[in-house]
Amino acid sequence: MSARAQALAPASAARRLRRLEPAALAGVMSRDVVIFKRYWKATTFSSIVQPTIYLLAFGLGIGALRHYIDHVKTIEYIATGTVATAVLFSSAFPGMFNTFIRWQFQRTYDAMLAAPVDVEELITAEVLWISLRAGVYGVAPLLVAMAFGLRPDAGMLLVPLIGVLTGFGYAAFGVLIAAVAKTIDNFNYVTSAVLTPMFLVGGTFFPVSKLPEGVRTVALGNPLYHCVQLVRDSSLGHLGTGDVGHAAVLLAFAVLMWRLAVWRLGKRLID
Repeated sequence: MSARAQALAPASAARRLRRLEPAALAGVMSRDVVIFKRYWKATTFSSIVQPTIYLLAFGLGIGALRHYIDHVKTIEYIATGTVATAVLFSSAFPGMFNTFIRWQFQRTYDAMLAAPVDVEELITAEVLWISLRAGVYGVAPLLVAMAFGLRPDAGMLLVPLIGVLTGFGYAAFGVLIAAVAKTIDNFNYVTSAVLTPMFLVGGTFFPVSKLPEGVRTVALGNPLYHCVQLVRDSSLGHLGTGDVGHAAVLLAFAVLMWRLAVWRLGKRLID
C-alpha cells in the first residue's frame, strides 16, 4: 500500500463510522437559514395564520353550539388538534415543493453534492431544518387558544418536541413525494387524496371513536392521529403510558419516511 493510501485509510474509516457528518449537516442547514431570512415573513404568516383561522372558526363556532367534546372543553380540544394541523402543513408542503424546485428547476442539489456532502447528509439536513420550523409553528395555536381560555400547563413544553418529531416524518414524506412526482402538478393528487383526509380524520376536530368502524381502523394508523393524542395529553396534563405507543408510532413513521426519502431521491440525484 502506498504512503498516500495509508494516510487516507484512517480518514475513510472514520467517515464510514460517522455516516452523518455534523459539519456537512450544519453546512446545508446554514444555507437554509440564510435563505429563510429572505422569505420568513411570508412563510411564517401562512404557517401560523391558516391554522389559527381553523382554530377560531371551529373552536369558537362549534364551541358556541357544544361546550365539550369527549369530556374536554371545545376550545381546548380544537386548539390541541390544530397544533397537529400546523405541523402537517408546515412540514409536508415545504418537503414537496422546496425539494422539487431545488432539484428540478434550480439544480441546487447538484451544486451542493459537488461539495463534501453526500445525498444522505443533504436530505437529512433539509428534513431536519423543516421539522425544526414545524415544531416552532406548531406552538402558535396554543398561544392563540390561551387568549380564549386554554390554561397553560407544564406539559406544553413537550409540544415543540412532538412537533419536530412529527414534522420530520412529514417533511421526509414530502421529499419522497417530490422524488417520485413527474411534475409539480402531481402534488395536487397528494394534497387532495392523502393530506386532506389525514387532516380530517386525525382526531383534530372530532373524536376518532365516533367514526364508522372501517374508517376508524384506518384513522388509528394515521400518524397525525398519534400526534394529536400526544399534543392533547401533554397540553391538558393527561400524559400516560399509552402515550409511549403514540410516540413510538411517530418515531417509526419518521425513520421509515426518512430512509425512503434518502433511497428514492438518492436514485434520482445520482445517475
